Amino acid sequence: MGQLKITDTTLRDGHQSLWATRMATADMLPIIEKIDSVGYHSLEVWGGATFDVCMRFLDEDPWERLRTLKRYARKTPLQMLLRAQSLVGYQLYPDDVVRAFIARAVANGIDIIRIFDALNDLRNMEVPIEAAKKEGAHVQGTVVYTISPVHTTEHYLQTALELESMGVDSICIKDMAGLLAPFEAYELVKLFKEKLRIPVQLHSHYIGGLAVGAYLEAARAGVDVVDTASVPLAFGASQPPVETVVRALAGTPYDTGLDLNLLFEIARYFDDLRRELGYERGVTRITDMWVFQHQVPGGMISNLVSQLKEQKAAGRINEVLAEIPRVRADLGYPPLVTPTSQIVGTQAVLNVLTGQRYKIVPGEVKNYVRGLYGRPPVPVREEIRRMIIGDEEPIQGRPADVLPPRLEEARQEIGELARNEEDVISYVLFPQVARKFFEDRRDGRLRPGRRTVKSQTGEKAETGGIKKVDLKDITQLIKVLEETGITELNLESEGVKIVIRRGSDREGYTGMFSASRADKAEEVCTPGDTPQADQDIIEVRAPMVGTFYRAPAPDAPPFVEVGTRVKPGQTLCIIEAMKLMNELAAETAGQVVAILAENGQPVEYGQVLFQIKKE
Repeated sequence: MGQLKITDTTLRDGHQSLWATRMATADMLPIIEKIDSVGYHSLEVWGGATFDVCMRFLDEDPWERLRTLKRYARKTPLQMLLRAQSLVGYQLYPDDVVRAFIARAVANGIDIIRIFDALNDLRNMEVPIEAAKKEGAHVQGTVVYTISPVHTTEHYLQTALELESMGVDSICIKDMAGLLAPFEAYELVKLFKEKLRIPVQLHSHYIGGLAVGAYLEAARAGVDVVDTASVPLAFGASQPPVETVVRALAGTPYDTGLDLNLLFEIARYFDDLRRELGYERGVTRITDMWVFQHQVPGGMISNLVSQLKEQKAAGRINEVLAEIPRVRADLGYPPLVTPTSQIVGTQAVLNVLTGQRYKIVPGEVKNYVRGLYGRPPVPVREEIRRMIIGDEEPIQGRPADVLPPRLEEARQEIGELARNEEDVISYVLFPQVARKFFEDRRDGRLRPGRRTVKSQTGEKAETGGIKKVDLKDITQLIKVLEETGITELNLESEGVKIVIRRGSDREGYTGMFSASRADKAEEVCTPGDTPQADQDIIEVRAPMVGTFYRAPAPDAPPFVEVGTRVKPGQTLCIIEAMKLMNELAAETAGQVVAILAENGQPVEYGQVLFQIKKE
């Protein structure tokens, strides 16, 4: 029993949960010194989705953000969220990349690293924990909390004990979906405090309204630290408000000792910023509270509801929410947190829309079943495994053991565009995004600063969907429209929407479907077999709306250029859409005679990207 400490999440999870991670560094600087003076246990300012959003949408270097915040916050330790072997990305990275990233994170200002694995597979946490300890950071091992037939109190305690034996400095109970009920929080924290020798922290999301009660009961059970956000960035899919927790515990043995007047002064700044940027307050909707049944985190529920509305299938939300637990059971009851929430949720949507379970299986689901994300809590159901990967046997060892080193190869690829080691690491994590960012930086095109955007309350940048899909899956989607009678299918990420719908042919086209960007008025028809002036010229067209990135050739020159000879299956470019990096490959051998899209620029569905003369 003693004073409760508080970690402030406003500058990371708060705006990730409610503002799609769009708070710029310039918005943080006027208030950071005041936040630093509050007396928080730590400030969570980095990790999660902040890293790629900085480069992708804010024209900012995430490393420079960290260095800047460290200069202004001199009293309070800075904390980050690390997705174990996935770091701040959506796939597992090789050990050399993990060690380099953690070393530079600590060198640039991170004091506390909270490390979690979506499957509670401690093998994915071994190298990150070892590297963080070597660099001198406070290492917080995380137990991901969920509810299932196989997730028991004994499972959580055993996970925590193993993490303690691995040398972590503290334990965090991560309740990402707001499922931890107050009295359960009391029992779990009490057990941890009795059995562990290290501090215990509790992280929850407001979502269904349980989190404040859970924090109060956890305080009674002796929890050392809880996570909160400033009230304008609290509630809804975010954390409970710090002001409520401070007032609730005032005058008790768990009194936080924080100054409410100062907290409200900070809150006024963020509320003014919220209004200026155009964001709504965090709220708890009925659909958020359905989390008690389906356990899907609030940010993902918001996306499911909005996307089903746009697909004119809003009435099918109950079908999707009923399918999610079935898919989760099929896949071995993974906790629903990045990236497993996207894996399970997207598969459930496809199962419902196609009318046939696992008719379409995205690449990330296949990799999950192959064991490339780690060991599920229980094995994937045998018949589902065979349906998805056939007779292929899942890997049994630590997933990263099959990943070759990447850092040196990346250093050669990015060349002089990288100014330092941090740039090389950024390139490894997000190759296309980082290269475009570096080119814009070199050419003076970056425009960092405040972004006024429409409200995206409840939508989390982490829930943008499956990261990689084979292009043949897009063809399968069109076949689904043909076979099922569905008239329209929408795919969305960060405001860029691909709409595939039935439509009449236009002159010169024989395709029966059309596609467009939902945020634009014009429509681009699917090209059919149009006559060509030169029958030896093959046109390679964009299979989706997205961003065009040039891809390296396997031999010199470093990129596919006009004059490059290509082979069938060779990658020509990458189309990024919905946070998917989709490789577009040559279907025939030949010589590139024209490249008709600019690197890093948007392309429309059906737009001609390359012309290749057959050989």
